[in-house]
Amino acid sequence: MICNPKSNIHPMEPMVLNDKSVMPNEEIVFSIIRDKRILWQKIMNYLHDNHADITEVWRYYNDGKSWLFRTLKKGKTIFWIRVLEDTFRIAFYFSDKAEIMIEQSDLPESIKNDFRDAKRFNTTCGISIEMAESADADNAIKLIELKLQLK
Repeated sequence: MICNPKSNIHPMEPMVLNDKSVMPNEEIVFSIIRDKRILWQKIMNYLHDNHADITEVWRYYNDGKSWLFRTLKKGKTIFWIRVLEDTFRIAFYFSDKAEIMIEQSDLPESIKNDFRDAKRFNTTCGISIEMAESADADNAIKLIELKLQLK
């Protein structure tokens, strides 16, 4: 679990998308995440089909020396994605007021435990999921909906 969106680098993750001069696109991303493309597409298709007002932005961050993908609604971040070799990690940041919603959701207990145990950054804390299987994308979609319910 991580609570700073720009530091969602885990020590053992090899750096990808670290060339500042090459803005990522689907072709580049899919060549890196390979078979996890299906999970990426599942999340993005859900987003496009159900929330057409979401903005998508790639940005290079000097502090992490890599590109991150960010989705926003009316200027508020919904989630961040860091592309990894053979997969990707999606991260959501919630304020303390989301705690009850997360606890009452049908998210797996492991995600709820991660949220409970995560270090707080002021009143914000993160949930990060590395995509491995279809259930991970399903949980990301649940988190999108939780995030969008917050005012």
